[in-house]
Parts: sequence; C-alpha cells; structure tokens
Amino acid sequence: MRIIRSYILFLVLVTSWFTSFAKGKKPPGDVTIGNITGTITDKADGKPIIGATVSIPDLKTGTITDVNGHFNINNLPKGVYLVQVSYLGYSTYTEKVDFAKTTVLNIQLTSSTIETGEVVITGVSKATEIKRDPVPMVAVGKNYIDEHSASGNVIDVIANLPGVSAVTTGPNISKPYIHGLGYNRVVTLQDGIRQEGQQWGDEHGIEIDQNSIDRVEIIKGPASLTYGSDAIGGVVNMITSSPVPEGRILGSLTGIYGTNNGLINTSLKLQGNNNGLVWGTVISDKMAKDYQDPHDGRVYATNFNEKDARVMVGLNKSWGSSYLNASVFDDLQAIPDGSRDSLTRQFTKQITEADTYRPIVPASELNSYSLPTLHQHVQLYRIYNNSNFILGSGNLAVNLGYEYSHRREFTHPEDGTIPGLNLALSSYTYDVKYNIEIGKGYETTFGINGMYQSNALGYSTDFPIPAYHQFDIGPFFAVKKSFSKLDLEGGLRYDSRSFSGQAAYIDTATQYPTLYTGTNPTSTPNVTRQFSALSKSFSGMSGSFGGTYNFSDRFLIKANIARGFRAPSIAELSANGPDPGSQIYHVGNSSFKPEFNTQEDIGAFLTLPNVSASAEVFRNNLQNYIFQEQLLDANGNPERVNADGSSNPTGQYSKFSYMQSKAQIQGGEFSLDIHPWPWLHFENSLTLTYGTNLGTGGHVPDSLKYLPFIPPAHTHSEIRGTFAKGFSSLKNVYGFVGFDHFDAQNHYLSAYGTETYTAGYNLVSAGIGGNLVNSAGKKVIELFIEGTNLGNVSYQSNMSRLKYFDNPTVPAGVQPGIFNMGRNISFKVVVPFDLSSHPKS
Repeated sequence: MRIIRSYILFLVLVTSWFTSFAKGKKPPGDVTIGNITGTITDKADGKPIIGATVSIPDLKTGTITDVNGHFNINNLPKGVYLVQVSYLGYSTYTEKVDFAKTTVLNIQLTSSTIETGEVVITGVSKATEIKRDPVPMVAVGKNYIDEHSASGNVIDVIANLPGVSAVTTGPNISKPYIHGLGYNRVVTLQDGIRQEGQQWGDEHGIEIDQNSIDRVEIIKGPASLTYGSDAIGGVVNMITSSPVPEGRILGSLTGIYGTNNGLINTSLKLQGNNNGLVWGTVISDKMAKDYQDPHDGRVYATNFNEKDARVMVGLNKSWGSSYLNASVFDDLQAIPDGSRDSLTRQFTKQITEADTYRPIVPASELNSYSLPTLHQHVQLYRIYNNSNFILGSGNLAVNLGYEYSHRREFTHPEDGTIPGLNLALSSYTYDVKYNIEIGKGYETTFGINGMYQSNALGYSTDFPIPAYHQFDIGPFFAVKKSFSKLDLEGGLRYDSRSFSGQAAYIDTATQYPTLYTGTNPTSTPNVTRQFSALSKSFSGMSGSFGGTYNFSDRFLIKANIARGFRAPSIAELSANGPDPGSQIYHVGNSSFKPEFNTQEDIGAFLTLPNVSASAEVFRNNLQNYIFQEQLLDANGNPERVNADGSSNPTGQYSKFSYMQSKAQIQGGEFSLDIHPWPWLHFENSLTLTYGTNLGTGGHVPDSLKYLPFIPPAHTHSEIRGTFAKGFSSLKNVYGFVGFDHFDAQNHYLSAYGTETYTAGYNLVSAGIGGNLVNSAGKKVIELFIEGTNLGNVSYQSNMSRLKYFDNPTVPAGVQPGIFNMGRNISFKVVVPFDLSSHPKS
C-alpha cells in the first residue's frame, strides 16, 4: 500500500504543480497566449448556424456557436492544431490551423446527405482525420451510443461494427474481438490509459461504466507501435465526455429500461468549466434479472448488479491541460453453468458441495434481481492523470495510471462467503510522448510506455494462475508527412517484458484446498506444489508503414503494413488450475515463445453526392500463435476433471491446454450507403473473417484446421430516416429498421469438442427517437427507443460462451447449450439541465 499511496501522491502533486499556472503565472516553455474567433454559417444561404460545435481535440477545448453563429476560444498556445466544426445535417469541417498566424476563422458548412459519423480520431499521437490515416480505424460518438442503448454494455454497442465482434457470457460480459483476435491481443483503454483486469479470463467483461463513455475509437490491426505488447489485434479506446464550454455547468439524468431482463440503468452526469478549471462526475447504477429467450425461457444466473462512480478535476490553460480522474467499478454478477433437469430441461442449481442432487430453479428466483449464492464480485479502482504540456514548438503528453482489480468468484453453495477464486491485480501504467514537427511538415512523435503489474492470491480454494510481477517497457518513434495528395506514416518500436512468477503450494488437509503459507512445503504432509517459480523475459521489434493517396475529395486509397509483438500472458505460461466461472481447468506451457504478426491492409473509399462505398481487405500472418485446445481422457473423450485436476467423467471442469502454432487470418469489410434524398439512407455492409491454423510444419488435421472464436460472415442492411429540423417541438428525429444475417459457422476448431457447428440466423432490429425542445429551442428531453431480435428468434452465436454451458451428457436430438437473448425493447430517456449562473444561448 505504501507504493500505492506514493503513486497517488505523485499524481496529485503533478496536478497541483500545474494548478499554479491557473492564476496567471508564466507557463512553461515558449508559449504565445492568444484566441480565435469566427462565425459558422450555412454555405447555401449564408444564415448563421446556431449551436454548432467548434472543438480543438488536442487541446481538449471548444465551444458552441451563439444565436449569431459566432464563437470565441481563448487561451490558445501557438502551434498548428486540428480544428473541427460539426452540426447535425452538415458535413463535418476539419482544418489544421496555425494559431500563431490565424486569429479569425469564418467557416461555411455544407448541407450533406452523407452519414458523416466520427471523422477525427484522437487516440493517436495527435488528432488525425480518419480518412487520411493509412491505419484502419473507425470511431463512433455519443449519438451512435445513445441510439444503441439496448446493448447491455459498451462493448456490445460496438460489436456489430464492420471488423469488430465480441465474445460474450451473457448480457453484461463481453470482450472485444477485432479481425478474429481478442483477449490479450486487443488493448482496451479508457482515455488512453490501459484497462487491466485479468484479460485472460473468460467470465468477466471490460470494467468500464458505459454511461461515462461518449466516444469509442478502434484501431483494426496491429497497434504495437504506439501501445506495446498485447495490441497485435488492435485497440479499443473508450473516451469520456469532453469538457463543457467556458462558464457552463451542465448535467443530465439518464434512465434506461430493457423489457427482456428488466434492465434498469440510471445515471447522473454533471460537468463544469470556470476559467479553465474543469470538473465532472458520473454516478451510475445498473441491474437486471435473468434474461430470456424463446428456447430456454429465463436463463438462470445471468442477472447482475453494477454500480459505478467517476470524478474528474483538471485545468485547461494556454500551457496545456492536466486532468486527474478517479473511478470505481463494482459488479456483482451471477455465474451460470447451464445445468438442466434431464427430463424437463429446466435449469437446476447446485445447493451442496457434494453436488449429488440439483433442484429445479423456481420461477420466482428466475424472475428476481437478487443474486444467487454462486456469483462473482469484480471491483476495479482506477486513478489516472492525462496531461498535455506545450513545450516550445511541440507538446509533451504524459498519461499515468494506477488500477487495482479485485476479482472474486464465490463458488461454494454451502459456504457462500468463501471465494473459490480471489485475485488482486495492481497495475501502474505510464505513457510519455513528445510530438514535434521536424523540418517542414514532418510530424514526429518520440515516446516510451509500459507498465508494472503485481498479482496477488487472496484467501481462496482454487488457483488457476500464480502470484507474479511483470514489467513492460517500450520506446518508439513515429513520423507522418503529407505530400499534396499523398499522406505517409511510419515508425518503429522495441518492446521488453519480464515475468517473475512465484512458487505456490496447496494444503489439502482442510475441507477446502488453501494456499500453504508455511516454511517447509516439501516435507509437510498433504501439501502439494501448484506452481513452480518462473522467471521469463521476452522482447521484440514492431513497426508500421503506410500511405493514403487522395485522388480527389471523393476517392482515396489506403495501404498499410504493420508488425506486432505480444509476450505470452501469465495464464498461457503458468496456468495450472480451475477457473470456476469459466468451467475450465487451464494448463499453461512455460516454454512458449512470443507471438509476432504481420498484417497487410488495403482499402478504397468513394464518396459521391448520393452514394458512398468502401472496400477494405486484410491478411494477418501470425507466428507462435497461442490458443486453447480441449484435452482427451484415456477413453478418447473430452476430459472432465475435478477442482484438483483429477479425472472425473462428470467433473465440473473441462480441461484445456494452451498450444502454439502458425496461423493466418484474412478477410475484409465492404460497405455501400445509398442516400437518394437528404433524409433517407439505405446502408449495407459485409464483414468476412477466416482464421486458419497453419501448424508447425507438418500436416494439420481437419479438426485443427481452423482457429477458435472466428466470427462468421455477417451482413447488415439498414433503412434510416433522419430529420434534423424535425416536426414542431420534436427535433433531430430519426428512425431505422435493420436486418442482420449471420452465416453458419462450419469453419471451427472441432478437435476434441473444443468448438461445435453453429447454425446461421437472421435478426431484425428497429429504433426511433428525437429531442423534445422548448419554445427557445433548448432540449428538454432526449428519447431513444431500440428493439433487437424483434422476431424473437431462437439462435446461438458462435461468439457466445454460453453455447457450451450444459450437462456433460445431453439427450439425443436436443440442441445443447444456452441460446442468446430473445426480443428486447429498450427505452432510454435523457433529461439535460443547465446550472450555469449566466446560461449562454
């Protein structure tokens, strides 16, 4: 705890030191303080646009235009920064502006039929237009998140984007997958700070409050250059709300209700900005009953209760910005196992440790918000600082974070307070980047980032991974240059990761196995070795190079090649024990080599007045690819074991071992948006992903030919109507009807029953919403209604782990496993309010 206190004190001192500049003291470096003013008008009729958003992403500042379309932003440093102007129904305007030379910026926006979406990505070295960056990226903003409120968590919100999917364990547990890679191969961030919480585990999701997220940025492909080991599949950066305009105190109350599982999600948000002193808070509460589907009825032990809180205080001045954030995520989540009555197929529950008889779960319990005795408790405490200092002609970005992840699984029905699993992970992350323009137009970034981790084993009875220490470090540089129509970007990085795993012994003399803490484990009766001491180091080079050629404003081509690096996780190296929530007994391999991959991407993008289209293809070759494979028992059947690893045909756990091989993943995303009128869109997309096990040089049998958790071909079609001017007091009205087709997945890892065939299915969704405004044109209520699986289709996604949750023996002719959620209609209401002393128009 001394280290933790010291680290927190350091963050506070950093912020406090820069607070001294808030009162007018001279800022560090050679900084010119200035301002920029201007007017935003409609290009067609010259009328001012009221309420347009003018933002400078790199400086985390911005404002909205007044009744005359005028704006003013003060305390700007010298330098060249991207300015973005956006307003619903108009093309988003972006321009790089030199604040040392420009003080007036008058902009005309063009009415557009194109669904522009998010056009700038901020989670790179500097804010960048997505269309001009060769790295495959996609971003969604608050409108998209609001319109998809039926999703149980923020990962599900993005899971249907082209190239993106999610491995799920019910409605509140989702892990992002990008181009067929997930878990420790995708780095998840909040405000650029790594999210760390036992990513190797199956049965818990991303510990981030969906109500605090206003924007999600995704890099689709190796991003080791900027983010280091574990980013060979890509990056998901979840970004919280931007500061409100100067002099404002704004807030909102949000309520969401879902009909399928009785989801109740409430949230309070409040933000303020006074002379560059910015602050904000979000407090949320989310709970749900067991979800239901037409095949299973209500699915036992899929209910949850989540509470979240976040506070932020910071400064935004001419010298830059510094933000201190603190948050807590507290989730109580039931643990499903899929056990059924052999005759009625109704869900049953474990009530004794011996587990000789399981009663049928009563309807009252299936329809309850109360958590069962068997559940998991996942807590994540986070404190981090995002600072951006203007130094000379460049800027220094410093991101420091501390996270404490405490994960417990209570798996003893007669001793509900004794955890089966108890892991405490402390993570200290650092990320320092200096951005400067070298020469004429060469945007260069020099940086170093990494983390230190310490994982401890608390009092528990199951031990899948050991206690360990880990240290990562990786220096890098990246360069970007524009040559008229050609944009080039590239860079190199060197990573090093070291592991130190601790030996552990288990005392089996008591009722439950416990961690032995004595001094003579080898000579003490009933004490067995669970983990041997481990010391490993891994290192490797990564990098990328790519370009974008803009033939015109309407057509461009991108190409990029990237090499990624990933060190094996502690589970892959050392696992030797059961993970109760996943029903898997993990077995690691300390001889694994690090993974490397090389991915080539090429894409073409066309934007015409009434049609827009894109085609992107990729090929990803992976060396030393690590995956899990189910093991066989002495009779050639999938092996099931007890908690101590002993074989038992009716044991609670399936035994899986990690394997290593060469692999290849390839595919692409294709889109076509037809918009014959400004208000009408017919959007279509196709996503293809194929993963193949190439083996280690010899013949690969058909049962091992394919990689696990590869999403099938997926098409999405949607007819959408958008009416920005609305009808009377109802503005920004939208409505859509969507159709999703998922092909059957017959390319799966079939060896030993690791995966099984998944039938294809079709889903229909729809949504409608808008803003109710008062006579002054201010929003009073925002309403979003979304329906998913409106046909109430019985289906199983091959990305759902619940597909494999059932009795060890299933009657002939019965489809095993749990099905996905049935029809759900979500209602989201947002009530904004303004507590400013002198509200501005």
